[in-house]
Amino acid sequence: MIAALGDSITEGSPGYDTRLGGDEESQWQHWAARAHPTLDFRNYGVYGQRTDQIIERLDDCARGAGVLVVQGGINDIAQGVPAETAAKTLRKMVRRGKDLGLRVVLADVLPWNNGWPAAEADIRRLNGLIATIAREEQVPLLPFHDTLEDRDRPGRMREEWTSDGDHPSVAGYRRLGELAFRLPD
Repeated sequence: MIAALGDSITEGSPGYDTRLGGDEESQWQHWAARAHPTLDFRNYGVYGQRTDQIIERLDDCARGAGVLVVQGGINDIAQGVPAETAAKTLRKMVRRGKDLGLRVVLADVLPWNNGWPAAEADIRRLNGLIATIAREEQVPLLPFHDTLEDRDRPGRMREEWTSDGDHPSVAGYRRLGELAFRLPD
């Protein structure tokens, strides 16, 4: 079982609520499971959470899992938490997952159209720190940012890949699940 732990990017949007249901196509896990039918995902994303809130749920969410996907950080940036603080918490999550005997995967932060250009430097700084964590902790990095970034408008998602300027559209989630997701060795 793969435990996907994170914020609203993991939970799914537009309109998906893990507690109430909704359009499962608005989750990257749905598309990853369609591409790899033997995968079993459990969604532990919670809208609006910062990394310090996500880590509090890690042990409960990881119970029974063999793989842990760690995703988060945009809400830290949106709420003025320094990228370095968010990165330290993400590293703690990666290490905790490994301590629990899980294979761990780390996702980077998406472009944020509604936060552009003010948040772009912080997102790029955090993504650089996330890449360093993945390399140093020897865990795969899911390139969520680059998978959805508009090459003609750096720092932003292509319009068809976002539902509201904050979250991916169904087409964006499909790209994340089919193109960005991969299991650790």
